[in-house]
Amino acid sequence: MTAPQRCAWAESDPLMRAYHDEEWGVVERDPRALWEKLMLDGFQAGLAWITVLRKRDAFRAAFEGFEPARVAEFGEAEVERLLGDAGIIRSRAKIEATIGGARAYLEMGEAGEEFGEFCWSFSGGEVLLGDGREIPTRTDLSERISKELKRRGFKFVGPTIVYAWMQAVGIVNDHSLECFRREQLVASS
Repeated sequence: MTAPQRCAWAESDPLMRAYHDEEWGVVERDPRALWEKLMLDGFQAGLAWITVLRKRDAFRAAFEGFEPARVAEFGEAEVERLLGDAGIIRSRAKIEATIGGARAYLEMGEAGEEFGEFCWSFSGGEVLLGDGREIPTRTDLSERISKELKRRGFKFVGPTIVYAWMQAVGIVNDHSLECFRREQLVASS
């Protein structure tokens, strides 16, 4: 029996293959999970995704399960603790952006803007299907979402990060034409 064909980027590492096969592009509508994935994509800036993926469990422990209400309460003592945590990416700017992102997430909720509905509103609640040949690093839509996130106080949410996040959470299905997951996800959305 031959192995299924998947997106080329996922072939290099068993953890990447598992992430690709089980998570990448699967529709996520839970607001907290959408926020967590956006924050993790922010930590990826300038790095390879595998770096974040290998540290994801440590990130979850360090950021108290990515519960926005808890993270929003972090102050300088927590920032210093996180800067000393070798299990995560120790960037003050990214750590502070995550704390600020938790506060922005909560402020949106307090203003009656649920994060999941906000995220999916840009695609009309539908999964967008990429062409499967050329995978962009950013689009007009990711630029628009990035601008709206920044307007609400988020950082490390440039259009390239936002597009990677859109792919990860299934807002866009960018599996290659040959990838076995492309049609599976089309059928399930």
